[in-house]
Amino acid sequence: MNETTLERFAAGDPVAFEAVFREFQGPVYGWIMRIVRDRGAAEELTVETFWRAWNARARFDARRGFGAWARRIASNLALNHLKRRHPMIDRPAEAGRHADPAIDAELRETIERAFRELPSKLQAAATLALIEEEPYDEIARGLGITVNGVKSRVFRAVRILRKKLEWIRTD
Repeated sequence: MNETTLERFAAGDPVAFEAVFREFQGPVYGWIMRIVRDRGAAEELTVETFWRAWNARARFDARRGFGAWARRIASNLALNHLKRRHPMIDRPAEAGRHADPAIDAELRETIERAFRELPSKLQAAATLALIEEEPYDEIARGLGITVNGVKSRVFRAVRILRKKLEWIRTD
């Protein structure tokens, strides 16, 4: 996207906003989806990201590019979404590897719930790093933190998950 279109966007040109939206809607949706892992929520948060970008356009610096700026807005919205949905996890009485697919499915669901129970900042970094396998520098830019900050959050998330799920044996 050329700097002129971005400058027009920053000045409040709705045609330029439409061009920006068309170009960045997919990447922003993809970024949010990687964090929240819920299509409906990702769609709503994508719209909210562009709404906030439009409202904050006066603070946008066209020389820096739109993608990273939008990803930062999207990250904040996704983190807030994760904070609002914090299911409680119930530990099953028995856990382990079983031949029964229903039990395996239950274990998988329990692990996913434990993952979703992580604090939102840790969950976002761990989801992007461990599940989506995004590069740490890309995660750092998107979350507005340093690469070491990403590493720290992922390490803390893994440590919490290990503690929560230590009762699962992988014989």
